[in-house]
Amino acid sequence: MPSLGHTLRELRRCSFTGRDEEVAVFREALGGPGVLFVHGPGGVGKSALLDVFAGIATEKGLAPVRVDARHLTLGREALPVPTGDEPAVLLIDTYELLEPLDDWVREHYLPSLPASCLVVIAGRRGPGPRWRADPAWRTVMRVVALGNLSAAEGLAYLTSQDVPAESHEQLLKISRGHPLTLSMVVDAVRRGVEPRSLADLPGGAGGLLTQLIGEVPSARHRTALEVCALVLVTTEDVLRSMTGDDAGELFAWLRTQVFVDETPYGLHPHDVVRDALVADLRWRDPGRYADLFRRKLTVFQGQVRAAATEREQLDLMVLTVALNGARSEFAALASLPPTMRTYADALTDGDRTSVVAMTARWQGAEQAELVAHWMRRRPEAFRVFRTETGEPRGFGACLDLTEADLGADPGADAMWEHAEKHGPPRAGERVRAWRFFLDRDHGQRPSPSLTLFVAWQMLDVILLGDDTAWSLVGAFGDGELWTPALESLGFRAVGDHTAGGSRFPVFAHDWRRTGVAEYTELLHARQTGRPVLDEAGLSRPEFTEAVRAALRTLHTPELLRSNPLLQSRMVRRAAGAPADTLRELLTDAAAALKPGFSELIDRTFLHPIGVQERVAASLHLSFNTFRRHRDKAIAQLTESLWDRENRQSTSRDLISGLRANGDGGASGASTRSSPAAIATARSHSGSDV
Repeated sequence: MPSLGHTLRELRRCSFTGRDEEVAVFREALGGPGVLFVHGPGGVGKSALLDVFAGIATEKGLAPVRVDARHLTLGREALPVPTGDEPAVLLIDTYELLEPLDDWVREHYLPSLPASCLVVIAGRRGPGPRWRADPAWRTVMRVVALGNLSAAEGLAYLTSQDVPAESHEQLLKISRGHPLTLSMVVDAVRRGVEPRSLADLPGGAGGLLTQLIGEVPSARHRTALEVCALVLVTTEDVLRSMTGDDAGELFAWLRTQVFVDETPYGLHPHDVVRDALVADLRWRDPGRYADLFRRKLTVFQGQVRAAATEREQLDLMVLTVALNGARSEFAALASLPPTMRTYADALTDGDRTSVVAMTARWQGAEQAELVAHWMRRRPEAFRVFRTETGEPRGFGACLDLTEADLGADPGADAMWEHAEKHGPPRAGERVRAWRFFLDRDHGQRPSPSLTLFVAWQMLDVILLGDDTAWSLVGAFGDGELWTPALESLGFRAVGDHTAGGSRFPVFAHDWRRTGVAEYTELLHARQTGRPVLDEAGLSRPEFTEAVRAALRTLHTPELLRSNPLLQSRMVRRAAGAPADTLRELLTDAAAALKPGFSELIDRTFLHPIGVQERVAASLHLSFNTFRRHRDKAIAQLTESLWDRENRQSTSRDLISGLRANGDGGASGASTRSSPAAIATARSHSGSDV
């Protein structure tokens, strides 16, 4: 009768998926001497692979000897010594626990084994420098680095476990092909859970971390791991800015971890380790997560600004776009691929034919003519995305629009018209319009060019100057795909334009309402799950009507409480009741007007003395003249409030600024003008004031 152990082995064999190359290496080595050194991070499937190796050896008539260092008392007598002249297979698992004996294993134990013995060593770390420095060991040893399962292997595993096909994509995204994580998400599905992240696993991400990283020496080392998971890449100076003066020791420790890789830019953990650390921290200590995330944003922006060239800056942005995109809930961002050594470069004369041709192919002759127009008018606005050999494979363009550009391009016109209607740029302010994007081979579908284009857009935000009023995006044709993603990034859908029969939605962000610092804070709030206020704001016509309505209902609390101005930035950013704040704003804005207009607003709306005909009589004005004065005063008051709203001042700043800098020498909310002042204003301005 088969034993329980036999049944378990069969079940494991049936669920084993992939690893064809590694199995082929073992089959080739079987029957001869040598060492296979298999290494990989925790949970990557080393023990399962040794199970398969043992089964293959048994099928070949060999009796494999299996040793797991977890079950040994460390010492020279702990390891078996196969005897005899027949070929033997020795499988040593969890070799990282034998690393204190590594020199003895290499120099004495393995050389003492029969020449016909094939040894397979499996551990978290690869062979150390002394193994690789010895030419004899380099000859007889093969190193097998074990990584995550491919997408095809992961799908095969899920299918073998009878997981519904509609769940496959989500489970592969969560697990990233990491075998242990994949097994845990399958277990969650069988328990009736539909995991959306590692936090949804039974036991949460903490249970997975125990398998992935093992014991952590101290709380400081745990912090170093958390920083490494949160930032794009970790260098010693980044770690110092996040943790303190012992960064050198912590950085050296991070470099020794098997689940941490080195790049030219610094250290980063394996994807599933990064995900598990972040998920566990968010669940375990949300406040600490929020604090580290905010500091991480500051550090990353500093790294980007410190890079010497735009190409280096884009390299950093590409890494973070790809990293954050892979974790995004939005399809447009989640599908961004690696750039595969594609890079962004300035437009040259030799690129123009290729750029026009790819535009005509994907978007038609009309759009191609517009691209040619802008290459002549604004060549510096273009970036060409080149292959490693320098060949153009895509392009994008971000135009600095001016009123002089209108009339030639319906897309540029639509973006300018939105800015003009909802917050006209002042003298010297820029309107940035992302007008074109294409990849030669994929159009606007996922491609290295698309990743570079998105990275370029985000780099533009980080480097944005105080002179930028608007950023508008009108380059993407698929509004259904891009609207959720761009709105999550603070770009509101505001209309569309057409070119060559194709519709291109327009997205907009007014930097005078939400500047880069506040924008970063809003992204931080979204990432950490805090409530985010709607920063879209009112259009200029909506704002004007809201001011008029507020003046009319200033003494009717139930109506004033529904005024749209209560959601404006200048009101929301103030302490105190919104309706009271709005009254104070109107009072102080009126006090800052010219004396005659200030008195008119005060008598008509702030401290009304009766119906408007009575106010007109008290000011010695005909009613028609009074109405012209009133409308002019309201227009100037609205202009003042609109200007302050779009300068990103808090309402307290607004109030103090109005008091200090009001026209005509007005100071204080109670400043009033005499009827003579009204008459003076009338005499200077004529009857059409």
